[in-house]
Amino acid sequence: MPGPEIRSFKRPNWEPLPFEGCANVEGRVLFFDEKIGLAILRFGEHGNIHPHAGPNDTVVSCLEGQGFTRVGDEVAELHSGQMVLWPEGVEHALWTEDSTMTTLMCERPPEGKSEIYAG
Repeated sequence: MPGPEIRSFKRPNWEPLPFEGCANVEGRVLFFDEKIGLAILRFGEHGNIHPHAGPNDTVVSCLEGQGFTRVGDEVAELHSGQMVLWPEGVEHALWTEDSTMTTLMCERPPEGKSEIYAG
């Protein structure tokens, strides 16, 4: 019987997010295929993911710390143990002020689509 298939993370090391408008946020991409994308993001104080609309539904789970999220025109605090849905095509943002935060990002296909957009 063959052993389990062991693979490396897609982006195994902590790296600054490679998007213009992001500041003081590092990420590790754990897994990404046509059905699901998983990443851990680590926000320093005053970390920021710029407002943008994404091509996939994304569930953001706060694992540690606290910050803020905006979905459309609504702003809310996000604390450890809470999660928020960013629907496909709706502008959203995520940031910290005087705190730090670690999040698990789970991208999945929007309703009616069978694959996620890997952009």
